[in-house]
Amino acid sequence: MKEGPGQPERMKARRRLTIDLTPLRVSRDFRLVWFGLLITSAGSQFTLVAVFVQVKELTGSAAAVGATGLAYVAGLVAGTLAGGAVLDAWDRRRLLMFAQVGLAAGSTILLGGALAGEPPLWLIYAGLAVLAAASAIDGPTRSAMAPRLLGAPLMPAAQALNQVVWNTAAMLGPAMAGLVVARWGVTVAYAVDLASIACMFVAAAMLHPMPPLAGDHRDTGLSAIREGFSFARRNRLIMSTFAIDLIAMIFGLPRALFPFLIVEQFERAPEAIGLLFAAPAVGALLGALTSGWTGRVRRQGLAVILSVAGWGVAIAAFGWSGTLWFGLATLAVAGWADVISAIFRVTILQTAAPDRLRGRLFGIHILVVAGGPRLGDVEAGVVARLVSPTFSVVSGGIACVIGAGLVALAYPELRRARAVDTS
Repeated sequence: MKEGPGQPERMKARRRLTIDLTPLRVSRDFRLVWFGLLITSAGSQFTLVAVFVQVKELTGSAAAVGATGLAYVAGLVAGTLAGGAVLDAWDRRRLLMFAQVGLAAGSTILLGGALAGEPPLWLIYAGLAVLAAASAIDGPTRSAMAPRLLGAPLMPAAQALNQVVWNTAAMLGPAMAGLVVARWGVTVAYAVDLASIACMFVAAAMLHPMPPLAGDHRDTGLSAIREGFSFARRNRLIMSTFAIDLIAMIFGLPRALFPFLIVEQFERAPEAIGLLFAAPAVGALLGALTSGWTGRVRRQGLAVILSVAGWGVAIAAFGWSGTLWFGLATLAVAGWADVISAIFRVTILQTAAPDRLRGRLFGIHILVVAGGPRLGDVEAGVVARLVSPTFSVVSGGIACVIGAGLVALAYPELRRARAVDTS
């Protein structure tokens, strides 16, 4: 079959736009982690939806739903401190397996409470705290593995592939979870998450050992923790990426209000809640699948600032939306902006972080990206109780835009951050 005169150019243009699959082709261990992550990420979405629905049914309080974020953040901080002492000193394969055991313990607590009928709130919060503590070891361990498995040149492609995993899971997981919870209850949702964790444990067990390299950091304890936090505090570029993401997640992520908005603002059945959770992931997945152009962006810091501001505008528009379909569209736009921001933020962190500190710095990164949304749950719930859910969403989006501008002014290092020339 003959190629048309413009076909080679169209193929080149398509390759420049679409996602790079090279990491999956060249590394068996990366494939294992990637597919395991796909499964367990979907399972974690079942728990996310189930916890919100369960607490709402038990209390009817937006503040109580939002308080799940405090429990998660408490566990996340504890896990970050404990993990920071060992992340750059232990075999990362064993660390990943250990993290799955911790995740399974937290999931088992939630499942046991659901089986009991009407568990006390403290038990649900305790289960979330255990899950968060284990996540603070799981995420940084996987992130620190990637450079050893692939090498620096494939890091942007690996990050885009991970974004596909997380957002595919976030898109399909809540939609399925909403149906499962509505039909069979939260017990089945927690059981699905527990099974997904078991899959990741098997994938981790099949990896090759990954001990610290000769001469790398092997100290454990408080000195190791202090070193990681001290470096992050001194490096203003790294601090700026943490600050702007915290602002976006605390003020611009109203997911704790979804159980209320779906009924009160959009006048839909509770089963439709999964659509609200899935919509940002749809936009983010499209952004990740068409992320080839991001490799040609030089002003990476400016791209982060604009993406976070775009996220805030889209969230504010969601709060004003009067129809479900317009609301879903604005959430999808927000998801697209978020994934673009994430690609550039992680690329900046990978470039600025020395290898011997990468595990600990990614531990702080996980604290921000996982803890920020939970603090956002608290903020959204409190403001909704004081004023209204709609006001909480709109004001949060506006605060996100203002916050992005303030970070841009306070951290010129972020405004000036450019792609590193590795040619």
